[in-house]
Amino acid sequence: MTQIYENGTYLECNPTWHEEDSPWKAKQIRNIIEQHSLKPNRICEIGCGAGEILNQLSKQYGKGKEFFCYDISPQAFELCTRKTKPNLTFKLSDLLEETEQFDIVMAIDVFEHVEDYFGFLRKLKEKAEYKIFHIPLDLSVQTVFRASPIVKVRASVGHIHYFTKETALETLKDTGYQIIDYVYTGGSLELPNRGWKANLLKVPRSWPMR
Repeated sequence: MTQIYENGTYLECNPTWHEEDSPWKAKQIRNIIEQHSLKPNRICEIGCGAGEILNQLSKQYGKGKEFFCYDISPQAFELCTRKTKPNLTFKLSDLLEETEQFDIVMAIDVFEHVEDYFGFLRKLKEKAEYKIFHIPLDLSVQTVFRASPIVKVRASVGHIHYFTKETALETLKDTGYQIIDYVYTGGSLELPNRGWKANLLKVPRSWPMR
């Protein structure tokens, strides 16, 4: 499945790479960091897409912290590079093949796209003391009964694994994570440009943290 991120297919289906959602996601992440009184100096995002989440956070936190964005997609990297600044670095690379360490690593709507997501999570665990995940909870009575929403997200945004809150948290535990906290997010209600059908069918996303 990685070829859709490398050959331009994902960008063709998602021309903005969901950049418009990034300010809202950055706000959720900052809330988690501050609620737990974390003081990270080096923050990394794997699968950063257009890079706007860390661009937002780098503006909010200023020069006291360093931000690093990794993606394997040349198209995503091209969207990112114009945002480069002294405290914000973008890399066209697989973080899991690198040796760098961070205080926080974020995977925001990522591992539902990864074929071997157990292997991905085990490798990612070693990259930072704390990890923040945003996980789509695609499974619900409605989506199982109707099926078409699942097929749609598979085709349009590349989700190949589907979770409930319980299976998402158990997946993290199974791969060696200690869950410090999790919260539901209401993106389908709070984000702009979401029609009533999306609001009706969207399910919450969970933000577990190591």
